[in-house]
Amino acid sequence: MRPYTPNSPQAMARFIAMFMITDGQMDTRELDSLEKIMAYDLLGLSRKQFTQVLIDYCDDISDEADEQDGIIHLIDKLRIDTLVEEVTDPAKRILTCALAMDVAKSDGDISEPEIALLRYIMNKWDVTLDDIEARFVSPHTHPVHKPGHVAQNALD
Repeated sequence: MRPYTPNSPQAMARFIAMFMITDGQMDTRELDSLEKIMAYDLLGLSRKQFTQVLIDYCDDISDEADEQDGIIHLIDKLRIDTLVEEVTDPAKRILTCALAMDVAKSDGDISEPEIALLRYIMNKWDVTLDDIEARFVSPHTHPVHKPGHVAQNALD
C-alpha cells in the first residue's frame, strides 16, 4: 500500500475510494455524488486527482491478493488499521466519515460491508454520528450553507 502524507487530501480520499469498492461494485452514482456534494473541493483534490487515488487504491489491493488463490480482500482489518493512522486530525476524520456516508448511500443501498466498515472506522477514530451532525447539520435539521463545508445531505 503506497504511503500518503498524514492528513493529506490523498490519505482522506483513499478512505472514500475504499467505500466505493467495499461492496464489490463500483457504481457511477458514487462518483456523481462526490461531484454533487463538492467532495473534491472539500478534500482539496480535482476529480482527476481523486480518480487517480481510486485507481492506485485498486492497484494496491490487487497487489495484496492472496498468492495461492488470487482472492482480493476488499475489507482487510490489518490494512484498515494501518490506514486509519494516516488521518489524525479530528476535523478531517469527521469530514471523511461524512463523505463516506454520502458515498455509501449514493447507489440507493448501504450494504452490510459498507455499514461494517463505517462503524469500524468511526470507532477507531472516536467519531460519532453526533459529531457529524454537529458539524454538518443545523439544530433545526435544515441545511446549513457554509462555505467550505460538506453538503448537508450527509445524514439523509
